[in-house]
Amino acid sequence: MSKALGTFRAFYVVALCCIGSFLFAYDTGIIGGILTFQSFENDFRYTSAEKATVASNSTSILQAGAFFACFFIWPFTAKYGRRRAIMLASALFTVGAIVQTINTHSLGAFYGARAISGIGVGMATVLIPMYSAEMAPKEIRGTLGSGFQFFFTLGVMTSYWVDYGVKINLPPITAQWQIPVGLQLAPGVILGLGMFLCEESPRWLTKVGRREEALKALAWVRGGDSPDVRSEFDEIVTSLEEEERLTNGVTWRECLLPINRYRIILVVVLQIGVQLTGNTSLAYYAPQIFTLVGTGDKSLLLTGFFGLVKTVACLFFLVFLVERIGRRGSLMGGALLMGIYFILIAVLTKVFPPDPNQGLTSSSIAALTLIYLEAMTYNVSWGPVPWIYTSEIFPSRIREAGIAIGTATQWLFNFVFSQVTPRAVENLGWKTFLMFGIFNFSLVVFTYFFIKETKGRSLEDMEQVFAKRLGVAVNTRRDHEAQRNPEKVREEAEDILEIERKVSGNV
Repeated sequence: MSKALGTFRAFYVVALCCIGSFLFAYDTGIIGGILTFQSFENDFRYTSAEKATVASNSTSILQAGAFFACFFIWPFTAKYGRRRAIMLASALFTVGAIVQTINTHSLGAFYGARAISGIGVGMATVLIPMYSAEMAPKEIRGTLGSGFQFFFTLGVMTSYWVDYGVKINLPPITAQWQIPVGLQLAPGVILGLGMFLCEESPRWLTKVGRREEALKALAWVRGGDSPDVRSEFDEIVTSLEEEERLTNGVTWRECLLPINRYRIILVVVLQIGVQLTGNTSLAYYAPQIFTLVGTGDKSLLLTGFFGLVKTVACLFFLVFLVERIGRRGSLMGGALLMGIYFILIAVLTKVFPPDPNQGLTSSSIAALTLIYLEAMTYNVSWGPVPWIYTSEIFPSRIREAGIAIGTATQWLFNFVFSQVTPRAVENLGWKTFLMFGIFNFSLVVFTYFFIKETKGRSLEDMEQVFAKRLGVAVNTRRDHEAQRNPEKVREEAEDILEIERKVSGNV
């Protein structure tokens, strides 16, 4: 019973905090639609000639707020914990959403509200993977970690259909754009209030010396106290004590240690890779890209179905694949397939140039199908996995810093590609697809040589995983585990001896 209760609580906690991912995606998706509404243009009193500038500013300001929030939230959550930080992120986002919903007739006020919401969104994108990883049992950490991407796809899909619904059902009045924007308030409030029903991260509580509370929190999220819970708690304590002993109290400078520096570079490149897949660009500019392959005036409707297939694919990955194929296999296979799809789209678009007057032709249907397949592949590979990987590979003492740096990289290159993509579509045409195809093939090579498998490993085991990769010294939990589980120690003896031989060689 306690195990079932623990599984339920783990899913509940992660699903609740992943509402922040839904908000991030919904806000990103909704803005592209409302900026095309005549009602929005009339209320905020700008001309059609200024439409492109308003769209660019609205997107860029939110991304800028999110980028800088990643560095603000790092010390805040280290001092005040995960729950309070998520509540703060929710409050900031909600304030921004309220101001955006009010018809101020001022683009300056709208931009300011976008910046405030961006700060809240940026904080949430750091906190959600971190909190999810720290609360999830290792056996289902991949499944729960994929919740971030699933709620993201759900948010994007919802935004597409809400935009489509108000566009075809409402006249060009103020309510046409206020309804999509105002709907953000409900999940924003649920996220903040829901944190009152959750416990703080046991790993953070242990790190700040509140061990009695940490054990209580761990027992709550695992469904009750038990020998397994005590063993996991001892593992957390031992790991933190060992980190403290090895670094002699150093904090941020630990990021410069070889084993940590390698991990930080790894997540930076991984998050850049997310943008190189081309899928974020498809999400931002789906209608324009669908027009490029010849969908005619059906591009907005097809964008709605684009969001739907991404959501279904991510759900399939979350339920059936993530704990079976592992992180490395999904990244390699996903990049390879996406590269093939983009090359085929480039060939189709080059050989059979789309004619706006013809609408959907056999070649444009084929290209559209490939774009849908690419989106589905992304959402079982490079969509969810980098967030899981980023949240699980860092030691507790620098987890806030590592995830913040990785997330800030995501926002920075999200901004770069949101600026580059429309110009690439305009100037390169079909070569845009060729470019993304080449990028994806390069990611296959990167994954093969640098990504280590972490499926089924506890967060405390990551030191051993990366010590093997670099051949550097780490202490294992041998003595501690020998008292509790001598059979497990015997099974790990070979791995431990291998690391110690390497350490001897380095000394």
